[in-house]
Amino acid sequence: MQKSLGQLETLFFAYVQMRKLQTVRTAQLAAPLGITAKQERELLGRMARSGLIAQVRRGLYLVPPQLPLGGKWTPDEALALNTLMEDQEGRYQICGPNAFNRYGFDEQIPTRVYAYNNRLSGERTIGTVALTLIEVSDERLGGTEEAATPQVKAVYSSRVRTLVDAVYDWSRFNSLPRAYAWIRDELAAKRVTQAELVTSTIRYGNQGTIRRIGALLEQLGAEEKLMKKLQRALKSSKSLIAWVPNRPSRGTINRRWGVVRNGQY
Repeated sequence: MQKSLGQLETLFFAYVQMRKLQTVRTAQLAAPLGITAKQERELLGRMARSGLIAQVRRGLYLVPPQLPLGGKWTPDEALALNTLMEDQEGRYQICGPNAFNRYGFDEQIPTRVYAYNNRLSGERTIGTVALTLIEVSDERLGGTEEAATPQVKAVYSSRVRTLVDAVYDWSRFNSLPRAYAWIRDELAAKRVTQAELVTSTIRYGNQGTIRRIGALLEQLGAEEKLMKKLQRALKSSKSLIAWVPNRPSRGTINRRWGVVRNGQY
């Protein structure tokens, strides 16, 4: 059953549905509803706390297309994220655990939405949608694809970009050494190519990412011209990095890539 609405709530829904509004802002409703600014603030806050609408940020709210059944409503993940980024005039792409699940690398369904973006950092909640926002430079955004959701389109990191991020952002996503197996499987199944992986690694990786993926591709017998392309992107360094981070750096050394093979992956 629908929750019984007060007079102002009823007027609110009648107005936004007549105007076909998906979002409302403070100072937008006082005049049409014939209420004061204080009453407007109290109304929006009350409705957000009741789950009738969802606060995107202070002064900006998402509203349902119709009265929510049971008196509760929440936007889907893509609508919440798109609305926040449009308000900030920013770009985003869903990444990490959400992309791992989307492409079948990991069966675990995340309880949060992880998103690279060029505006915000930290955790936010919109309705019941929990967001982890990872601010990056404009140069690190890209390599994406769109996915349709019931309400809007969502932007995800592409399959190959997600593999690169699993190596690049291993500490945040706890994705090494699992990512090595994912890359092997994706290459073997021809869902990505070695050339695509090399291009994405150079474009979106860092020196550690290039070294680790270079060592992996060398182990897999990748074309030498691709190995040289990766190697040209490396800066000269005599330091070594671990194949599997956070484990003792004991094992054979791959001098070409400066990687200590401290795990059989």
